[in-house]
Amino acid sequence: MDSSDLSGTLTLAPGRRVAVLGPSGAGKSTFLDALAGFRGLKVGQIRWSGEDLTRLPPDQRPVSILFQDSNLFPHLSIFRNLTLALRPGGRAASPQDRLRIEGALKRVGLEGMGDRKPGSLSGGQQSRAALARVMLQARPIILLDEPFSALGPALKAEMLALVKEVAGNVGALVIMVTHDPADASSFAEDVVLVAENKVHLPVATAAFFANPPEAYREYVGVATEK
Repeated sequence: MDSSDLSGTLTLAPGRRVAVLGPSGAGKSTFLDALAGFRGLKVGQIRWSGEDLTRLPPDQRPVSILFQDSNLFPHLSIFRNLTLALRPGGRAASPQDRLRIEGALKRVGLEGMGDRKPGSLSGGQQSRAALARVMLQARPIILLDEPFSALGPALKAEMLALVKEVAGNVGALVIMVTHDPADASSFAEDVVLVAENKVHLPVATAAFFANPPEAYREYVGVATEK
């Protein structure tokens, strides 16, 4: 993925896991919104595999996104929510669709729960259902906008492991906004810092935390040695 503007080019490769870090209000979610097509660019381009995505609407982009609130339709069953991932126009699931949906539910630990509404599930179960939807879409770019921030450490680690597996199965690029350095360290191969109205170039995770840039030190309150 290339996201270009007058100041340079940010390149993110298929199959990589990237953490987006930075202060609140710096533009991390805005960055994801631009990639997903929810927000337009004033300058520059967003390209994937040679295709210019810049003017494409969200539903025509090769992107799946996991939101913090799971973004499930509360009046529909989990099964129906997942059917929409395969049949956006609202058509009923085919026998083949049913097998795929049941397989996805089983993979995320929700076997037998397809008839339930989102409100009857725990927060962790709703996150699993949203991840099953991403699995069914099988798109090459997965965006995570702090979807597991409300979960406990053990469940969050389990969900991130599932995301890693799902992404690995399809060779997807994963871009995850997080405020938690531990999540970035354990999950991401690269870190992109968003600070001071700028999206910085990616840095290998170990190198980033071994020598954080000044903007990140200020954000987390780490003193710079004189």
